[in-house]
Parts: sequence; structure tokens; C-alpha cells
Amino acid sequence: MTMPSPRRGQTSSSKHGMAADDSTAEIATKVAELAALMAEPSRNETDESQDATRTLPDRVLLTVEEAAERLNIGRTKTYALVKSGEIESVLIGRLRRVPADTVTEYAHRLLNQHRAA
Repeated sequence: MTMPSPRRGQTSSSKHGMAADDSTAEIATKVAELAALMAEPSRNETDESQDATRTLPDRVLLTVEEAAERLNIGRTKTYALVKSGEIESVLIGRLRRVPADTVTEYAHRLLNQHRAA
């Protein structure tokens, strides 16, 4: 009985075992390289960690949340101060913004009131 010849792209059984070992070794090498690349911090990850420690930029207009952060008070309290007029704000379309100098002026007023008392 004769063995059929291997189809195109196939090898005989002795060569097939050696080719599988080579392929397995090559795959293992590629997986190890990929794992090493994944372990390194990417540029985006290092940029994000720097963003987390970055201070607020000097802006002319702040969001209410940014004004609250600068004053080290809560957002709700800041909205209440805006609503009462103690901190001035402007509307740009539907966006409420607080002028940065208004936040500083409010802090100075608080200090002056505290000193006067």
C-alpha cells in the first residue's frame, strides 16, 4: 500500500514534528516579547500620571468646580455662593464660569472680615 503524497503546504510526518517545534518556539518568543512590551509603561500612562499631579493652569475663567477646588470648598457650597452673589459669575451660552480674580477677591474679603472681627 502506498502512502498518498502530502498536499501542498503539508510536510511528511517527520518534518511536521520539527516544524511544529520551531513554530512553538517562535510563538513562545513572540509571547515573551509581547509580555515585556506590555510591562513597560506606555507614553500615555506616564502622561496621565503627570496630569494627576499637575496644578490648575492660570485661567481667566474657571468652572464652578475649579473655583471650588481653588477655594478648597465643596461644589455645592460654591454654587450657593454664586447664587447669593458673594462670588460673581458669568454665563457663556449655557456655561457658567467664575472669573479667576473673583475667587481671589472673595478669599481676601473673607480674610478682611476675619481680621475685623
